[in-house]
Amino acid sequence: MPTRRQTLALTLPLAAGVALATGPAAAQSATAARPNPMPAALRTALERDPTAPVLGNPKGDITLSEFFDYNCPHCKTIMPMMQRLIAADPGLRVVFREWPVFGEDSEFAARAALAALPQGKYWQMHAGLMGIKGRATEASVMRVVRRVGLDEGKLRAEMQSDRVSRHINASFELADHMGLVGTPTLIAGDEAVFGHQSLDDLKALVARGRKTLGV
Repeated sequence: MPTRRQTLALTLPLAAGVALATGPAAAQSATAARPNPMPAALRTALERDPTAPVLGNPKGDITLSEFFDYNCPHCKTIMPMMQRLIAADPGLRVVFREWPVFGEDSEFAARAALAALPQGKYWQMHAGLMGIKGRATEASVMRVVRRVGLDEGKLRAEMQSDRVSRHINASFELADHMGLVGTPTLIAGDEAVFGHQSLDDLKALVARGRKTLGV
């Protein structure tokens, strides 16, 4: 878990020698050509995974991907800012990557959230889990399930589905390929930031992503 806002350089084994531009260096080189763009295959895997929940504008001109864990304190503080960011930017497409790095409790929470998607209540479940005081455990997660009004039987069955398992496995594989070091990590364009972000930080990340991609 990060204790302060940080940036990270991401090396991508999927394309040897290619790295994402990150943090201040990316901002300083914003007017330059893109020397190390994200490989197209990686961008597709990151931004177009059919198992990943998408909020905001599904046809938006820029995608912001968030890797998070329900037991990550900084992920909790970013959640309401993400909601405000989505409301303020009609062209923003947000991909949520459930990345349960804090153990079995976190995986249970991630599976429950993903299993809420077929019932049309992913965002309500996501917000409820982020609002848990203290650690997300099976007991506290199921209290959110009941409060949100989900069909518990269907949810528990869906939690073990191939779709849910594929999403979680893909999150770990993507994070490993990109050398991600913790949650929350947010990626737009060819840039990633790690740790706590303010609303202005998030807006700036999205703006730089648009500029990088020429949209």
